[in-house]
Amino acid sequence: MKRSTEEVTEGIPVDVSTAFTLMSPLGYGLLSFWMLIATILSVFSNSLVIAVMLRNRQLFLPTNVLIVGLAVSDLLMSLCGSAVSTMTNYYGQFFMGKQLCLFQGFAVNYFGLVSLGTLTLMAYERYHIICKPMGAFKVTLQRNAKGLLLVWSYCLFWATAPLLGWGLYGPEGVQTSCSLAWDVRTWVNYSFLIPYWFFCFFLPVWLVIYCYYHILISIKRLNQSVENQGGRSRQKEDRQAMCMVAAMIGSFFFCWLPYAIVSMLVILVPDINISPLLASMPAHLAKTSPAYNPIIFFMAKKKFRDMALEIISCGCYRPLISMSNSSKRVDMVETGCKRLTPNTIQPEPTLIE
Repeated sequence: MKRSTEEVTEGIPVDVSTAFTLMSPLGYGLLSFWMLIATILSVFSNSLVIAVMLRNRQLFLPTNVLIVGLAVSDLLMSLCGSAVSTMTNYYGQFFMGKQLCLFQGFAVNYFGLVSLGTLTLMAYERYHIICKPMGAFKVTLQRNAKGLLLVWSYCLFWATAPLLGWGLYGPEGVQTSCSLAWDVRTWVNYSFLIPYWFFCFFLPVWLVIYCYYHILISIKRLNQSVENQGGRSRQKEDRQAMCMVAAMIGSFFFCWLPYAIVSMLVILVPDINISPLLASMPAHLAKTSPAYNPIIFFMAKKKFRDMALEIISCGCYRPLISMSNSSKRVDMVETGCKRLTPNTIQPEPTLIE
């Protein structure tokens, strides 16, 4: 649906309660089914991650705080994003009124930014652990908690600004979901969207790429140094941890990069004509991002799978490896850590293997 000249100049979003049907009922039904599957997967898997952490307090290591924070933001984003879109696509319009449209736009924007900020924080932490193992940076529970607080506060500023008049929230695409009003072409809206795109997407993406580029170089160089000294490199363990986090970041970019590109095209090319259906696809793809992180984590960590299956089966499933053996292995790792030379990679506290 196109906006009238008066609405564009005044910067007022379209009345979502009277949105016209822009697709066939079958098209809306398929979008609703897609969002339903994403909601079920995301709510179940993220809730399972949080339940495993809460049930096993020994897992509350500094690194794990970031995993919990990511699961919480993904869960909230799913409840406010794909869950709502399931209902609105079923009815073929956003029937909940303007205030709830603003709330959904704020919530999806906020929790999506928090997820990206948390992934950036994880990359920054691993950069210091691996690239500067002898530096002053120490991974502690308090430091990571403060880091999460900073991320949530920083994202709150950018998500709240449109509610206070700097930028706008409104319906998007086929008018069944709400987000930032990228297509409102006013100088006030542009003054928000351009720095928003830079500080909330381009800068975090650049930091993640920078950190992991140097991490890959350091891992290769340090493992080669250990092997030359006759020691055992941690190449397999490092590669496993790197693959898990890289998969999380890759899935996030897969879901959000099309949305960011389309949004930036609307800003840079004011005369571009993007159909509502085409504009809706990146937005609905972005709303599926919370479902992937816990699935990747579940596949990467065997002991986590064991603990999760124990919860799902209500205690009927018992892991084959006892906790005593696990504690012995932890002691061996801690003892071995003291014998490492300054040129080796210091083992970071891992979640579960």
